[in-house]
Order: sequence, then structure tokens, then C-alpha cells
Amino acid sequence: MINEFKKNKKIVVVMPAYNAEGTLIKTHSDVPKNWVDEIILVDDASRDRTVEIAKRLNIKTFVHLKNKGYGGNQKTCYTEALKKNPDIVIMLHPDYQYDPKYIPEMVLPIINGHFDIVLGSRISSRKEVLTGGMPFYKYIANRFLTLVENIILGLNLSEYHTGYRAYSRKVLDMIPFLNNSNDFVFDAEFLIQAAYYNFRIGECFVPTKYFPGASSINFRRSLKYGIQTLITLIKYILAKFKIYKSKIFRK
Repeated sequence: MINEFKKNKKIVVVMPAYNAEGTLIKTHSDVPKNWVDEIILVDDASRDRTVEIAKRLNIKTFVHLKNKGYGGNQKTCYTEALKKNPDIVIMLHPDYQYDPKYIPEMVLPIINGHFDIVLGSRISSRKEVLTGGMPFYKYIANRFLTLVENIILGLNLSEYHTGYRAYSRKVLDMIPFLNNSNDFVFDAEFLIQAAYYNFRIGECFVPTKYFPGASSINFRRSLKYGIQTLITLIKYILAKFKIYKSKIFRK
């Protein structure tokens, strides 16, 4: 029955990991294995037992001997996933901030041809998001950046800054993600690139989970991320008006 919904599409989950020993087992156990064909974990020089646990779970694991950053981790994730010849690639953080059980809802709109990208949006209502543990300053920053991005990109998304994402193969083939930052702004760059290349972006609501074991960046790095996102939007405008084409928009 599941195969009827999957339509024989090969689905690969990638996990960009850093010090995830406390949540990896729970995240892995909740992945719906009848929907997912392969799981790949890329460890970004963790200082804990993440790699040991991943290997014990028989997860295909790649290890960075030096920390390459969140964006650098994703570059390895997608490069290795593409070698598996997938139809859909899902980024799932192994810190259990995002619920793996929502994977079917994430991939079905891509399988059915409605979207090229599906985001796991945490924004349903302010009350629910804040009750879920998102810091108030992050909520305000999220809302501000999302508003600006929607206006400039001509989209109507509830959130751009989620780390739970599903991509069709053609998205990863076309977007020059290796030219992106190795820092957290990689995520924002990727979606702005997707808008530039006119990919269809949809959303699926997922509950917000913030707890001590979940990864999170501090106020200083959040501010840096916000500024870098705004700079990327300026690059988008310059590329759209054919004034200057940044390397992130060059194949």
C-alpha cells in the first residue's frame, strides 16, 4: 500500500549531525522506514559519541575530521545523497527538534508533482510556537525576515528558516549549493536560489520542539544570520535585474 503512494520513488534522508548522541537514537527510531530507502549521516567533528551510535544503528556515516560548519555539513550531505540516485532527499536534523513521523506529509506533494520543495513549517500560530519553546526574539526575527523574503521573492510562505526540508532530485541537480556559505545562512541562500530558479515551494506544518538537547544558535549568531540573509536578498535583486550575478546564482 505504501508503494502505491510512493510510486517507486527512492527517498533518502540526510542528517547533518553535530554532538547528537543524546537524540540520534530517538530520531532514527521514529523515521518511517517503509517510506525511506536510505539514511545518511554526516558528522561535523562531534566531540561526543554521535559517530559510534550512528554506526551501531547501521546508518551510512561520513565524518568530517575538522568542523566545516552547518552549511559545509549540508554540502557533504547532498553530495553523498546524490550518489545514491535518489528521487527525493529530506534533510532531517538528528537533534529531534523536527518530528521524523511527518516525512510522508513532506514527500507526498513532491511525489504527486505539486511542489519541487516542501518545508516543514513551525509557524501555525504565535501561541503554539512560543509554547513549543521558540525564544521570543527568534520568533520576532523569523517573522520579520519571512515578511521581507515574501515581499522580495514574491512568495507567500509562513517560514523560510526551518531545518526540515524535502527536495526533489532536480532541485539539488540545478542549484549550485557548493557555492554557498558554510555557515547557517546556507539554508536562506538555498531557498533564495530556489526562488531565483523558479522552483515551486510548498509547506507542511510540523510541531515546534525546543529543549536543552536540541541545537540552537545564540543571539549573536542569530543576528549574523539575519544580516547575511538580507545581504543574500540584495544579491537576488541584483541578479534578477541583471546588474550583478553572485556566484550563488551561477551554475
